[in-house]
Amino acid sequence: MTTTTLIVVIVVLAAAAAVFAYFVQRRAALRKQFGPEYERVVGEVGSPRRAEAALEARARRVTKYDIRALSRDEAIRYSERWRAVQARFVDDPGDAVNQADALVTDLMRTRGYPMSDFDQRAEDVSVDHANVVHHYRQAHAIAVAHGRGTASTEDLRQAVVHYRALFDDLLDVHEPERKRA
Repeated sequence: MTTTTLIVVIVVLAAAAAVFAYFVQRRAALRKQFGPEYERVVGEVGSPRRAEAALEARARRVTKYDIRALSRDEAIRYSERWRAVQARFVDDPGDAVNQADALVTDLMRTRGYPMSDFDQRAEDVSVDHANVVHHYRQAHAIAVAHGRGTASTEDLRQAVVHYRALFDDLLDVHEPERKRA
């Protein structure tokens, strides 16, 4: 083997190692950012590579939104509205779930999330709130079941608990910790 050939082989191996390290680091960063949502998307699309592309596309899309923190006064008003939703549960659990859904939707809108279809909202919220997006999906599924008349009072209670988890995370008055593209 000539010196030139050896240098070419070393350079190619170093480049391959750098590319491999990049993809390993990228995967680890996406797993950290999206948490359980990463695995859910892998299961949904069938491969880590496609899931990573989808998650990166989400993140790019959300950086174009004007997501903002709530003012202290807004946070207080939303907290008061949430307490009213919870109090409503005692008298009318179904209406409380409807109100919780509307309140979370309003809070998302106020923070700057566009209000397209549910799946899009859940994807968008997963970028900065991946640790609670599963609560949003579960609460929504129960709200849909309630609309069909198939949710029990316990299901409705669980929906309120799930909405509360997302609500608390969205109520945070700090800016999202993500890099803007």
